[in-house]
Amino acid sequence: MKIVVVGGTGTVGKAVVDLLSEEHEVITASPSSGDIRVDITSVDSIEQMYKEVPDIDAVISTTGAAHFGKLSELTPELNEKAIESKLKGQINLVLIGQHYINAGGSFTLTAGVMLDDPIAKGTSSAMANGGIAAFTQSAAIELQNGVRINTVSPN
Repeated sequence: MKIVVVGGTGTVGKAVVDLLSEEHEVITASPSSGDIRVDITSVDSIEQMYKEVPDIDAVISTTGAAHFGKLSELTPELNEKAIESKLKGQINLVLIGQHYINAGGSFTLTAGVMLDDPIAKGTSSAMANGGIAAFTQSAAIELQNGVRINTVSPN
């Protein structure tokens, strides 16, 4: 299988790449290093990534930033970090990627423990995780050509 790991140079991503590269062709994608460059906050960058890597069987996202801080200090601007990166960035990997991924392919998005086990200062991340989980459930019903989607938590 040809697998693109977005965020494949980060801590979680490296572990995924190390495991999968034993039996698959793995391509790492990140903003500043890896096999190809992608900025998940940019629709154009995501589109370019898919154009550069044909015949993708799976996309695994291990990326997405969020602000961690007290709710009383969380502003719309700080919250936007999670919306643009963790939430929209991962969702856009699917919205754009559905037109490029091979039939029977798979998308794996990453949420986090705060989806089910909230912590203080994690409101913004929990919000994004909830959105990712809801998107995944709904998108799974409508993806075409046997393409699958799931959300995982590395915790």
